[in-house]
Amino acid sequence: MFQTRMRTLRKRLLSRRLRTGMMPKSTDTGRPLERTRSLDQQYSRDQQRRRRDSDVQAEKQPPGKQHRETYEVSRLATQLYTISYLILFSIFGTLARLGLQALTYYPGAPMATSVVWPNFAGCIVMGFLSEDRKLFLNEWGTPNYHQQIQQAKKTRENEESGSSSPGSGQVDLAAAKKAHMATKKTIPLYIGLATGFCGSFTSFSSFIRDVFLALSNDLTTPDGGSTPMSRNGGYSFMALLAVILTTVSLSISGLFVGAHLAICLEPVMPSLPFFATRKVVDRISAFLAWGCWLGAVLLSIFPPDRSSHPGASETWRGRATFALVFAPLGCLGRFYASLYLNGRIASFPLGTFVVNIFGTAVLGMAWDLAHVPSGGVIGCQVLQGIEDGFCGCLTTVSTWASELTGLRRRHAYIYGFTSVIVALAFLVAIMGGLRWSHGFESLKCLH
Repeated sequence: MFQTRMRTLRKRLLSRRLRTGMMPKSTDTGRPLERTRSLDQQYSRDQQRRRRDSDVQAEKQPPGKQHRETYEVSRLATQLYTISYLILFSIFGTLARLGLQALTYYPGAPMATSVVWPNFAGCIVMGFLSEDRKLFLNEWGTPNYHQQIQQAKKTRENEESGSSSPGSGQVDLAAAKKAHMATKKTIPLYIGLATGFCGSFTSFSSFIRDVFLALSNDLTTPDGGSTPMSRNGGYSFMALLAVILTTVSLSISGLFVGAHLAICLEPVMPSLPFFATRKVVDRISAFLAWGCWLGAVLLSIFPPDRSSHPGASETWRGRATFALVFAPLGCLGRFYASLYLNGRIASFPLGTFVVNIFGTAVLGMAWDLAHVPSGGVIGCQVLQGIEDGFCGCLTTVSTWASELTGLRRRHAYIYGFTSVIVALAFLVAIMGGLRWSHGFESLKCLH
């Protein structure tokens, strides 16, 4: 009887310990982003110190092993693969955004804003990648999260059988989870998926553009060119609030949906093999990325519909190819701006803020030039490519929403309101001057 009670007590203590910090949580929102960044910086310093120590040890090793260690920590190859993944996935993200807009932006659509569903879908992917612990399980330099879980199960079985005392061999899954997340941020493939694909799939500049169009009563579904119904300023302000609240709430909800999806699929999610990823996929991605970018340039210069329909409007080129040409430039600009500026102010992600505001201002100028209009069909298509490609990939909602959920509540409200208000003020100054003086004319490029 006494042994039965002791075993029951051990089970309760173990389950309580696992619930209060040993098992993974659904999200990391309980830890502020400022604290997470300081931990990431500390982790990076520790990794650099270990790398220096490993270099010293590598000098004492045989030539074969020394060459192997040097290859694994090659900084030049890592930068090349990272840039290649960013180029490749920025093209994929732009195509996904344009395709989803075409499917959800139609006459009679329940939501007039065209970018709300790409922002929601991109945030789902972002939440999944942030919470996933299985895809990059076999990567370098991280405490194996799966092994930590197995060790916790073994400890529980030993305590249930009475072969070990409660509390012996404790496993800190939270520390393993933290180290795994910090390591993922250094993997080129993960950077390509999170920064390249998700950042290009979502667009902050298009979101603010729709906010301004709602304010100016120009936000309508593609209904064959019908004139929007006139309304007073109060209704326009309500339309502005509807676009902001819908986009922000759906984007944040998408992050949590993606995180919960990653936790649900963790038992069946496969892991990418280290050898195939590092020595096969990375090298193939470099050729694919630069080849796809070159192909987009050639298709913009020599579109197939030009020869088949001479003198036509060339709708195929205006629909996507110019956007694919400008997309990698915006994605790379956002990556390096965030890399060098986001760490300056822990409570205010300066890099994301700068690229979102700058990209929104560029979109406003391109919108005005396209709606004057003065450049003909080709000029209009180039401007549309700048809006959808460069501005769409330079600005991001997935990272912005992730930062909002990670910051402390007061800092999150300051950061969120400042981003929306400043970006909208730029569009009021840039697009409002044309809209409320001469008005927007119809586009010359039919796409």
